[in-house]
Amino acid sequence: MIRITLPDGSVREYSQPVQALDVARDIGPRLARDAVGVRVDGQLRDLRTTLTSDCSVEFVTPRTRLGEPDPDALYLLRHSTAHVMAEAIQRLFPRVQLVYGPPLEDRFFYDMAVPADRPLSSDDFGAIEREMARIVEEDRPFTRVELSAEEGLKKLEAEGSKYKLDNARRALEEGAQSLSWYVTGTPGKDWEDLCRGPHLPSTGRIGAFKVLSLASSYWHGDEKSDRLTRVYGTAFFTQQELDEFLRQQEEARQRDHRVIGRQLGLFHIDERVGQGLVLWKPHGAVVRRELERFISDELIKQGYDIVYTPHIGKLDLYRTSGHFPYYRDSQYPPIVERETLQRLAREGCSCAELANMLEQGEIEGYLLKPMNCPHHIRIYQSEPRSYRDLPVRLAEFGTVYRWEQS
Repeated sequence: MIRITLPDGSVREYSQPVQALDVARDIGPRLARDAVGVRVDGQLRDLRTTLTSDCSVEFVTPRTRLGEPDPDALYLLRHSTAHVMAEAIQRLFPRVQLVYGPPLEDRFFYDMAVPADRPLSSDDFGAIEREMARIVEEDRPFTRVELSAEEGLKKLEAEGSKYKLDNARRALEEGAQSLSWYVTGTPGKDWEDLCRGPHLPSTGRIGAFKVLSLASSYWHGDEKSDRLTRVYGTAFFTQQELDEFLRQQEEARQRDHRVIGRQLGLFHIDERVGQGLVLWKPHGAVVRRELERFISDELIKQGYDIVYTPHIGKLDLYRTSGHFPYYRDSQYPPIVERETLQRLAREGCSCAELANMLEQGEIEGYLLKPMNCPHHIRIYQSEPRSYRDLPVRLAEFGTVYRWEQS
């Protein structure tokens, strides 16, 4: 017998494997109608998951018992809507190649390789949404198809999808024992996507959705790799919830610091200076000075001492802290004295050899500080300390530098 334990402690027994959806039907028609997924021993699964052994089961509905939106239900909804959007785009633009499309906190996106001669634009959103509406109206089931690792890789190789093939290999490297696809409808006939899941029972459970925006991205976040198009969207179980979300987004846009900063003449960002490098204008400097004064007063009340440290430091400092070389990919390159560089150039030193010498500490250099804490540790270590001095609280309005996308 298979024993299914429910949240109230009651147990249902079955003589053979049973789908979670059938358990919901046994409990009552309303639950079977409202449920969009199931937590099996705490793990979120499809409602059609087959239960083969003793387990605890909790059904996921759009709202919790307290009437709040269930985060797991929204995850399922947005993950499934990402698939519907991807299918709609491929119906309209068959040459588009899919990469991956995860749900986020309040939206989802799908990264795609789009032909250069037919890029997507916001003008396409209406057509995409209409195609999505047709797919939702068709109310096709999300059907999970699982293949062995060998079968799955052969399938992807035959299809020639380098992005999905890469996704599959990464999943297997992370410990997956098999590969799964989700078919929006009938396997072998309807649209499918390589995906771990889980998903809603069917497309008809998607309530309200909106294609939001486009952005550029890079495959695996690597600027040297393929440039992709990222399509953002969102979904809710009701139109009222979607309308409220869009209202909040519009209000946030009106309060966007970039818009307000430009309107009030607070600051300027100039491409010739660098993306993300702020030029504070006189009005902005007044606001900044007042904020710093307020924050400083509050920090001092809480026992902090204000300090100031340089914008650079020796590489040896960051070797000790571990910032170099372990986080070097997100830091600016080290600064080496001109005379040292000239000498190494005369000796035929390559860039790779220079990088290795810096990493090994064979030559000295400086680094634009990525964090304040190594400097603060040196302040702490600059004089004898006793446990009676603790806690030592240091604060700084420091400028740090990261080699990151902005």
